Amino acid sequence: MAASPLTRAVLEIDEYASTLGWDQPARLFALVDTARLRVQEPGLAAQLGLDDASSTTTSYTPIEQEELPAGAALDEFLGTIAWPDAVVGCALTVERLMLPPSAEGSVPHGMNDKQLAAWVAKHPDRQEVRMTVAVLRDGARESAVRLREKDSPNEVLTGADLVPGLAEALAATFAD
Repeated sequence: MAASPLTRAVLEIDEYASTLGWDQPARLFALVDTARLRVQEPGLAAQLGLDDASSTTTSYTPIEQEELPAGAALDEFLGTIAWPDAVVGCALTVERLMLPPSAEGSVPHGMNDKQLAAWVAKHPDRQEVRMTVAVLRDGARESAVRLREKDSPNEVLTGADLVPGLAEALAATFAD
């Protein structure tokens, strides 16, 4: 069992995303306090299978949001989000191509984003990854990274600082 409630929520979202397979669009989730959800929305809690009030541990329930707009840049889309007070955090799962640090020195200079993406896609050392990043209003962060070539729950890496840029962008959705 994962140590923190936020880590458990991130792993729950990662597991959900893994059931959908690869080559999926980004998915956005609101995180709500499970105990508060049971009290304020008992019908919804029952629908989600959360009506067992015997659990006294803190937990977060991820609620998937509508599909992200097609063709919208992720950073621009995140800049348009404002969460209601009942949302204590948010999470995003997104697939990307990554290169190992050893490839940084071979990146050609002067490429635009489209050219760079095409170059990475053809690189022999590229790795397909699914990243799930969550942040809370209080600043807590957690991430899970799953490599496509090691697509197993036992191979998922977790840590607060695995995807700092995406965590910053998600945290900005809670800025006043």
